[in-house]
Amino acid sequence: MSVSTEKGKVHDLRIYKESQVHILPTIKMQLDAGYEGIEKLHTNSETPKKATKKHPLTKKDKKSNHILSKSRIVVENVIATLKIFKILAERYRNRRKKFGLRLNLIAAICNLQLQI
Repeated sequence: MSVSTEKGKVHDLRIYKESQVHILPTIKMQLDAGYEGIEKLHTNSETPKKATKKHPLTKKDKKSNHILSKSRIVVENVIATLKIFKILAERYRNRRKKFGLRLNLIAAICNLQLQI
């Protein structure tokens, strides 16, 4: 499995587009606000609604955002666990060829920890 990374700060949706990963339309994707606009590429996706000054969120929108965040908290906690190893939290200063292998090994350690 390959890991898609970019140097510096790059928008999440741009990385998704450039990776050319095709997810079946029947699969439901729950994403964070960094993927705003993905509905044009994948119709069965769900992102939180955003409020503006002129258009505040309705109670229905707030409730749907709350439900989405409750289901995504597991994913966010796994990302936080990976950041403990500093491979995602800081600049990677080792060989780029080994980055994918090391990230997969750290993810395997985190998966073992979750199963215990």
